[in-house]
Amino acid sequence: MIELLPQAAALIFTVEGIAVLVLGTMLGIVLGALPGIGSTVAVAMILPFTLSMSQAPAILLLLAVYAGSVYGGSISAILINTPGTPQSAATCLDGYPMAQRGEAGLALGWSTIASTVGGLVSAVVLLLAAPQLAALALNFGPIETFALILLGLTCIVSVSEGSLIKGLVAGSIGLFLGCVGGDPITGEARFTFGQFQLISGFNLLAVVIGVFALSEVLIRAAAKPEQDQTLVAFKGIVLPPLSAWRGRWKGLAKSVAIGNGIGILPGTGAATAAFISYAEAQRSSPNRGNFGKGEPDGLIASESANNAVTGGALVPTLALGIPGDAITAVMLATLTLHGVTPGIRLMTDNPVLIAAIFSGFFVINLMLLPLGMLVSKAAAPLLRLREAYMLAMIVLLCAVGVYFVRGNPFDLMVMGAAGIVGFLLRRQGMPMAPLVIGMVLGPTLEISLRQGLIITDGSFAAFFVGHPIAAVLVCIAAGMLSLPLITKLRQRGKTRA
Repeated sequence: MIELLPQAAALIFTVEGIAVLVLGTMLGIVLGALPGIGSTVAVAMILPFTLSMSQAPAILLLLAVYAGSVYGGSISAILINTPGTPQSAATCLDGYPMAQRGEAGLALGWSTIASTVGGLVSAVVLLLAAPQLAALALNFGPIETFALILLGLTCIVSVSEGSLIKGLVAGSIGLFLGCVGGDPITGEARFTFGQFQLISGFNLLAVVIGVFALSEVLIRAAAKPEQDQTLVAFKGIVLPPLSAWRGRWKGLAKSVAIGNGIGILPGTGAATAAFISYAEAQRSSPNRGNFGKGEPDGLIASESANNAVTGGALVPTLALGIPGDAITAVMLATLTLHGVTPGIRLMTDNPVLIAAIFSGFFVINLMLLPLGMLVSKAAAPLLRLREAYMLAMIVLLCAVGVYFVRGNPFDLMVMGAAGIVGFLLRRQGMPMAPLVIGMVLGPTLEISLRQGLIITDGSFAAFFVGHPIAAVLVCIAAGMLSLPLITKLRQRGKTRA
């Protein structure tokens, strides 16, 4: 990987590359600061505009928006006690009390430094861990790939938000949508019902924008309007002095480790990491009595952990093609739309591109500190923006972005239909991440399965004879699917006892 850095730098440090890194991070901070948009919607909104870019700048733009939005959520969490993203929910607990004391700038100073450190360490973890997993690619054929994708689909269990059945239903819908269009082997049209626009299948971009961004707009439009929050006095970020960090470095290191570890586990997410880290800091901090009253240790724990998740979550996504949450599912869709096959062959087939992504991700997190200080003061007045105007802006950007890619009005119809369906499914408590995961991984699953059946003369049982890697992966997948059932049975047993 080190020997590829000069080539990677040539991709990153161009006019386009530098503009993407700077503007993407700034845009992510602003979108993350606006309550209700969140990292997933922010990334989905920007996705259409990347399709006119080359591969490296396009992916780096989304990573910049992703990392920037996770940090940006702390701005509204501290200033109006409303997290801009779910990842910053724990930041409200101590950030807003500090702001009420007139220390909003100092609170954002603590969170900015913690976010920068967490993001930088996560970038290093991504750089070191992902290539090790990718080394397994040399042992993978179609049968092993099928087993790995099957294991990847089991992450639907962990992103199903408490309801396995609803998650599986949403995942099945995604698998069906991935089957629409031409057969990958014979070319025969499937499930098109005579509509020639569907010969190439549903536009993945339009579906992703619809089920995430547009459905979110409909959900918020259908909800009761929230009362306006009062913006506390804020004149800019104030960095805490070095002496104030005395005794806090250990807690920072522990929170970063928690965030990275949880990030690598598919399906846990940054919000979970932030609260686990916060709870651990509250247990072990010498200032535990001040938690909830404006204690910097609480801010450090929350913000360092949720930003450390970003790089950790990309490890299984890039190295194995297994998305851990809705955001990394959108990342997988981005790779697919740009002609890059996610999964075990990604680093083998695209070494320079991956080196550029890793290096660029490190630069993005390095820029969080200066850009956070620059953008936060400008973003604060936007928190007074009425929600109706914000939702209208999101719809306009989504429509322009989807139409801009191919100039096809049918894509707008697909986006609208996906938004309405996503809205109805979400009202029934169904998560959208499994749907996108099924749609992204479904075609690869089908192709590898059919290639494997050709190799074994149609014998599915032969997949596990002479293919120990495939057998192990399928066993792990079965265990992942059985885990919720086993947990429920244990809970019932304890209740009866």
